[in-house]
Amino acid sequence: MTKNNVTLRAVAEADLPIFYEQQLVPEATQMAAFPSRPREAFMAHWSKIMVNKNGIIKTILFDGHVAGNILSWEQSDKWEIGYWLGKEFWGKGIATKALAEFLDIVKIRPLFAHVVKHNIGSQRVLQKCGFVIAGEDKFTEENGTETEEFLLKLI
Repeated sequence: MTKNNVTLRAVAEADLPIFYEQQLVPEATQMAAFPSRPREAFMAHWSKIMVNKNGIIKTILFDGHVAGNILSWEQSDKWEIGYWLGKEFWGKGIATKALAEFLDIVKIRPLFAHVVKHNIGSQRVLQKCGFVIAGEDKFTEENGTETEEFLLKLI
């Protein structure tokens, strides 16, 4: 395998403990404005994701190592996209390459992504892949903090 190789493959059960550890990192949960889940809740959530025939999920590999995941699902009559990378894989262009490859698989348009305003890196990844800001929204986190986000759209 060549260096700096980003590939996508089907999610395997063995990936879930890695995804679980990746979502525990405080900087990652702050960046995404999404709280980490306890192990049992995390595994139950991923069990639902993996059996959802309408969703499209992939593991992101970087040089053969599990770097994160990327998925698309239908919610409120819109197709959404999301991804999560382990912190050690940030800033290497992995998310951009993975998203570009994923968009070759997921042909559904329009496609939407929600990104908190302070997550500049994720905004850049989406915009490099053709997403444009289509609106703004706010949501209240479990701790009561109000967080602003952008809604990005790919046509």
